[in-house]
Amino acid sequence: MTATECAVCHAGRITAEGYCGSCGRKVPSGRDHLELDLGALAGVTDKGLRHARNEDALALATAESAGGPAVLAVVCDGVSSSRRPDEASLAAVQAAARALLAGVRAGEDLAETSQAAVAAAQRALADLDEPGPGDAPSATFVSAVMTTEEVTLCWLGDSRAYWLGSGTGAGAKRLTHDDSLAGEMVAAGLVSEAAAMALPGAHVVTGWVGADSPGGPPHVATFTPPGPGVLLLCSDGLWNYQPEAAGLAGLALPGALTDPLGAAAALVTFALEAGGADNVTVVLAPFPPRAPKSGEKSASPATT
Repeated sequence: MTATECAVCHAGRITAEGYCGSCGRKVPSGRDHLELDLGALAGVTDKGLRHARNEDALALATAESAGGPAVLAVVCDGVSSSRRPDEASLAAVQAAARALLAGVRAGEDLAETSQAAVAAAQRALADLDEPGPGDAPSATFVSAVMTTEEVTLCWLGDSRAYWLGSGTGAGAKRLTHDDSLAGEMVAAGLVSEAAAMALPGAHVVTGWVGADSPGGPPHVATFTPPGPGVLLLCSDGLWNYQPEAAGLAGLALPGALTDPLGAAAALVTFALEAGGADNVTVVLAPFPPRAPKSGEKSASPATT
């Protein structure tokens, strides 16, 4: 896939060598920058400005549940110190999304389905493992299944979920906590989050999917939206530059309510313009979910 527009300045003057004729940056190609739009939700992933490849991946799908339309999403961030992190993240989102979609279609308990999705991702990464130097292929994990009533979340690592409420007094809040050295220090009350993130090793994850994962169960939580709003899933390439839910809501709303792809692309651009030091992935799903319109993708998971 060849880009026709610069992801940073949005100029359409791309040289034959793949550089933006306006800002001079190298324009991503292939998996470097990909966008998925299912109408009811959308996602964008980009390799950032300092990485040689994109080690993030995402999967999206829509389905009909017993209670009406449902959407699901998975975001994984390959652990850079492990072998084949780009393949690990992609294999994990593909396996997890298939398991989530099967569970939603069958009307199974969504908390159990979410845990089964993590187990499927674990098996997929175990299949990638082979003898060699370095850690086994691994990735952080966050998934969400949104129905017309609630959101079921599941995660390991430091990819996050946020609720961005719409309307006066609706509020915004972070829905997950990080499995990381910084997250554990904050949870223990040792330091503030800002102080923890400034420490060496703050981003070292303590939970992940992969053959050498610590083995603890994934976190599962449900959230009942108080009204209209947007669910945000993202890798740390976004929240490194804006960790606060209110700040993310200010960047995404109100556009994300009606144009999740445009708002997701704008959040990625924000991260790139703020430094783009890491791969960045953003998924936005407006609540309540709606049934796919004619011509929109549905059912089978779409992945990048």
